[in-house]
Amino acid sequence: MATLAVLKFETVNGAQTMLATLQELQKQQIIQIQDAAIVSWAEGAKKPKTQQLQNLTGAGAVGGAFWGMLFGLLFFVPFLGLAIGAAMGAIAGHFSDYGIDDKFIASVRDKITPGTSALFLLTSGAVMDKLVAAVKNQKFELIQTNLSQEQENKLREAFGEG
Repeated sequence: MATLAVLKFETVNGAQTMLATLQELQKQQIIQIQDAAIVSWAEGAKKPKTQQLQNLTGAGAVGGAFWGMLFGLLFFVPFLGLAIGAAMGAIAGHFSDYGIDDKFIASVRDKITPGTSALFLLTSGAVMDKLVAAVKNQKFELIQTNLSQEQENKLREAFGEG
């Protein structure tokens, strides 16, 4: 099963830095990145910039439509009005298979603000002890994941977010 995780960084470039680290770890077979996208929100910008990392897409990739709809739900629905919001709400049911629910959407929407960035990852096959050791010096917050509560607690504990 693939894991969807959202990592938040207190800088606009933090997500890009983490992605570079994870790409190196993928070469070492410590993690398999099936798909990824970055959201960066520069200070003073009205909305965040989103980027799907198409060069990473493989058999497990969810594709641009997935990321586009997800980012629409996260960042643009409040600006589009109730009719479109209702339609997007119907689409939101599609995301439940990935562990994306109203709590996920609200949590991500509240935490990604101007001056920050986030890395959305669809991964599998992570060797957790090696992964944790390799990224421990990067400051980030695990906003949301579809890991089991026990797995998520262990990950948060490993990063001092308990």
